[in-house]
Amino acid sequence: MIELKNIEKKYNNKTIIKNINVSFEKGKLTSIIGSNGAGKSTILALASRLMKADSGEVIVKGKNIHSYKENNLAQILSILKQQNNLNIKLTVEELVSFGRFPYSQGKLNIKDKEKINEAIEYMNLQDIKDRFLDTLSGGQKQRAFIAMIIAQDTEYIFLDEPLNNLDMKHSVSIMKIIKNLAKEYNKGIIVVLHDINFASIYSDYIIAMKNGEVIKNGNVDEIINTQVLKNIFNMDIPIHSINNKKICMYFGE
Repeated sequence: MIELKNIEKKYNNKTIIKNINVSFEKGKLTSIIGSNGAGKSTILALASRLMKADSGEVIVKGKNIHSYKENNLAQILSILKQQNNLNIKLTVEELVSFGRFPYSQGKLNIKDKEKINEAIEYMNLQDIKDRFLDTLSGGQKQRAFIAMIIAQDTEYIFLDEPLNNLDMKHSVSIMKIIKNLAKEYNKGIIVVLHDINFASIYSDYIIAMKNGEVIKNGNVDEIINTQVLKNIFNMDIPIHSINNKKICMYFGE
């Protein structure tokens, strides 16, 4: 389990995150929702040690996150940030191989190569594994980066808005893939999402944020209700049940 306890973070003496007490479990897909500036991406940065909290602590498998050596932590948790711009020319396979660096330090062994091939197959990238990233569509490129994270083979995976710039088909495909990773491979998946319907359909738990605080967290039924959503987004959002799934009609009726 990963736990954030009494976390607070400031920028230029302005508090941007406060009173954060949440936990992430293996085998579950946890979505973080909220308006722009709510602090969603900051939570991922703090939970993955890309950023250090001003107060409070992050506990990873019973130990303070800052007690881990870098390579050891990178074998437990991984993060795919919102912006993934590389200025070097890489093929898909070369990118995916970066996921094995915490284990191989650049010297790939048989197990590393097996993990790379498994990740490429899992993301259906076999036909384009030798293509350069700058020749790929947005959906193909995002699948390649997720394959890199899969090759890293960590217990916890943080994904910061992985559906950005993807069309509907690719967005659904990515959500099904990460849901499967949580369910069948016992990964703890934590994903920042803008579309609350994707959170409603695929999540096991949802953390709802506003102005740097967690307003409420719980299962889908606890979060996807009109009063909670109004508190988060300051708008009335009718909810309909379709095939036992809650669909938010935020675009109006």
